Amino acid sequence: MEAISGLMTGFGVILTPSNILLCLLGSFVGTMIGVLPGIGPLAALALLLPVTFSLPPVAGVVMLAAIFYGAMYGGSTTSILLNIPGEAASVVTCRDGYQMARQGRAGAALGIAAIGSFVAGTLSVIALTFFAPVLGVIALRFGPPENVALMVLGLVCTLYMITGSTLKGLTMIALGVLLAMIGIDVVNGQERFTFGSINLTGGLDLLAIVIGLFGVSEILANVEKITKNALIAEKIKGLFPTREDWKASLAPMLRGSGLGFLLGLVPGGGPITASFISYAVEQRLAKDPSRFGKGAIEGVAGPEAANNAAVGGGMIPVLSLGIPGTPVTALLLGALVIQGIQPGPLFMQQRPDLFWGIVASMYIGNVFLLILNLPLVGLWVQLLRVPYRVLFPIVLMLSVVGTYSANKNVFDLWVMLSFGVAGYVLRKLEYDLAPFLIAFVLAPLLEQSLRQSLVMSPDGIMIMVQRPIAAGLIAIAFVLVALMIRRGLKPQETGGLINEIRQ
Repeated sequence: MEAISGLMTGFGVILTPSNILLCLLGSFVGTMIGVLPGIGPLAALALLLPVTFSLPPVAGVVMLAAIFYGAMYGGSTTSILLNIPGEAASVVTCRDGYQMARQGRAGAALGIAAIGSFVAGTLSVIALTFFAPVLGVIALRFGPPENVALMVLGLVCTLYMITGSTLKGLTMIALGVLLAMIGIDVVNGQERFTFGSINLTGGLDLLAIVIGLFGVSEILANVEKITKNALIAEKIKGLFPTREDWKASLAPMLRGSGLGFLLGLVPGGGPITASFISYAVEQRLAKDPSRFGKGAIEGVAGPEAANNAAVGGGMIPVLSLGIPGTPVTALLLGALVIQGIQPGPLFMQQRPDLFWGIVASMYIGNVFLLILNLPLVGLWVQLLRVPYRVLFPIVLMLSVVGTYSANKNVFDLWVMLSFGVAGYVLRKLEYDLAPFLIAFVLAPLLEQSLRQSLVMSPDGIMIMVQRPIAAGLIAIAFVLVALMIRRGLKPQETGGLINEIRQ
């Protein structure tokens, strides 16, 4: 009953003209971002983060969340029509969706992708409604030591998000922690790593870093890959699936929804992993696996449902525990911090209006996205005609305006450009940028909780093992590290940490 009561509170918060309009606007922008190849939800959220500063916290976060799951919807359009994923989670949709379009069934592919996304998104939000309060009850027993253990677990879980080299991922985590220390010490007021610069006394601005690292670097990376692609279909017909399509797609939708939600809960899972695993599951369960890659509608329905369900699952750890599982949820965590809101164990009790408002907005946003994706498919097709030489200068202009408008500080522009170039170089060197962002966001929170724990403890750091919840979380972190080291020591794992250090 508590979940139902909270949800009603959320609908009371969100069902105002301004919040509904912002939810619709976020859904529209997110879909547009998903449709346009080369930008993606992470860069879009980074670029549009400054827009939310003038809004109340509820409205701003609702808009950002709508952009996130809107991009998951829109990514399928360009995958099906151009064979280019609008965002990373739609990569696997290209395989069968594009083949369906070549066979004259682009409408059916787009229709089942939109309906599958709606079904999965709605089911995942229902699960979010009833699952998150359970964590909220446990969270009432959290104090500074438990928060320290939770942040440590969050940083350890970040290791499972690393794609590629573990050593490079650890380097990015260390760099994020180091740069987060720049500025004034919150306890004794001493300057740290400012090198006498007044501009650094307030630390590095999170917004400037995010826009540079994920917005500007994305522009630079995509300029190298400008290509001209022909639409496979000029007019889209037959958007509503036939009875045979429904029969083939219903079970994959439901399996993808469950799989995506569970993987969204796991750090490093998220929409990308969910879509690939869903595709593999459907291919394995199919009576004729050879159909996959040649226009099997199950290969569209399952992955599209999975990547949208993962969005709902991914919101649980970031809102209930303050642990982001993907780069996008890390950015949402950063947005809340910028607004002066502390996500974590007490978030649901301290700001029930914001928590339940976000949950309620996801119900409404899913309806908006179904409306936007089916009737407006012709508009999205025309949007694909916008040339990159027009699109990217506009994105760069938004980056500059957004960064400057936050603090009216020219130094932030230099930070943005520096991190843009650094992000581009790091991408070329195959460094994963997500661990840096998560470490940069979590490090100040970890430091503050650790100092509070030491002040309240007569036995120093031993308080971490004297309190059951904190000790349990630390134990889980050690187990995860041990599993990673064990995996790295296997002879067949050439990418293991030990082998990298030897090289």
